[in-house]
Amino acid sequence: MINTINISHVFVFDQEKALDFYVGKLGLEVSNDTNLGFMRWLTVRAAGDPSHDILLEVPAPPGMDEKSAEKVRELIAKGASGFAVGFSTSDIKKTAAELKAKGVEFTSELTENEYGSDIGIRDPFGNHIRIVQFAPKSHQLGPKQATKR
Repeated sequence: MINTINISHVFVFDQEKALDFYVGKLGLEVSNDTNLGFMRWLTVRAAGDPSHDILLEVPAPPGMDEKSAEKVRELIAKGASGFAVGFSTSDIKKTAAELKAKGVEFTSELTENEYGSDIGIRDPFGNHIRIVQFAPKSHQLGPKQATKR
């Protein structure tokens, strides 16, 4: 049976620009940067958390043909990709202030919800990102973690 998520991906159009955003602005760390010849395998993760990497993937061959890649880039640029990735933080107000100071584009200001507080941002390519500070008894923490807080 599957017991963890090892890697997921976010489509980006320029991996150097993606590094500036995901590492320089969001504070993630590079976990792998390898030239495979046919593509650059570039992954990031939350600092100190080896449990989940995010591949900063350019929509292009060999993963898809050029016609499909063009359509994917068009949809992402329009913001039509939906919810690309979600992060959590222990201090949403501080995180929001730091991101604003770095010029990150917000799609929604701080909101309070049953599960906690969150903000919405976009990366330079159009991907939607949510950042949440979970409420102490949030159902999203799972039964073991929610009862510990």
